[in-house]
Parts: sequence; structure tokens; C-alpha cells
Amino acid sequence: MLLTPLLTAAIETPLNHLLYKEHSMKAARLRLAGKVLRIDLRELNSPLTLVFSENKVDVLGQWEGDADCTLTSQLSVLRKLRDRQQLSPLMRSGELVVEGDIQVVQQLVALLDMAEWDPAELLAPYLGDIAAQGLTQAVAGGFRFLQKGLLRQQGYVAEAVTEEWKLAAGKLELVWFSDEVSALERQLQALESRINKLGETS
Repeated sequence: MLLTPLLTAAIETPLNHLLYKEHSMKAARLRLAGKVLRIDLRELNSPLTLVFSENKVDVLGQWEGDADCTLTSQLSVLRKLRDRQQLSPLMRSGELVVEGDIQVVQQLVALLDMAEWDPAELLAPYLGDIAAQGLTQAVAGGFRFLQKGLLRQQGYVAEAVTEEWKLAAGKLELVWFSDEVSALERQLQALESRINKLGETS
């Protein structure tokens, strides 16, 4: 099944916004001009093809020509490529397979690393500025709420384990136990030295 023009457009528009908006990224973009990158994702039935030019990138669901580079991976791994430091480890682990001119992937990753990721800006062409900003803030707020909730639950579990279920020792109990072990160790050393002295006198 071929990818629909709607899906490729949904990828192409934000990608062009990210990579071609900033003038400061022009030199890095020019290195990709004329290059073709094929992306085989395990989640999709057919590959995506990125055709780079000086002014834009075209995302195609069907491409008859050759690709300079083919990248095989999955969607969750591609998200990690926003950090260029991740490229080599992902290739070594086999999560990302690159065939052909590796410089195409390296240059794209460098561009993604330079780009400013503002979700509100990416959503604005579809939703309008105010709605995009509101949605972004709502999602961010939801994540913060979820994070706080998880931390709170973690605290409850820790308290239940130490106080109610007595499965783990509390801090004071650990200090007391450590002191007792040290005292016992001192008593054993004193006993050992007394035994040694008795052995010497007999």
C-alpha cells in the first residue's frame, strides 16, 4: 500500500518549517541539496523518500529513482536523532541501519540538531497561533501533572514499604544497625586481644 499524499504532506510541512526557515542553517542545507534519502520504517508498509533541494525537501510516498542513502529503523528510534550524539550508538546497536552514503544521514541529523523545536510553531499552520499555543501548553501541563503524580506515588510506595509493611529498613534503623555492628566488632577485637594475652602468659 502506498503512502497517501495527506500523510506525506503532514510530514513535509513541519520538516520544511524546521529545516528551511532559519537563514543561519543555509550552509548546512546546501550540503544536502540534490540528495535523496530513503527511509524504511517498520511501522509503514512502504518507504518514505526525502528529496532535498536548495529551498525545500519533498517527502514522497513513491519514488522510482535511486536513493543516495537508505535508512532502516522504526519511528521511536528516529525521534532520538534530534541529538546528533545518538547516531553512532544507534548504528552500533543495530537499531538504525544505514546503507549507501552515510554523510546524507549525518548532514540531516546535524540539521535536525541545529533546528529549534517549538511544537506551537509547527502546529500553527494547521490550528492557528492561539489554538496551537494553547494546545502546546495544555499538553506540557498534562505531562507535568503526570510527572508530579508519579513522583507522589513513588513516595507513597517508599513510605508503605518502610513504615507499614516493614519490608525495608528506615534510615534510623539502618544507622542503629550500623552502630550495633561496629560495637560488636570492637567487643570481638577486645576479646581477641585478651585471648592473645592469656596465650602469651601461659
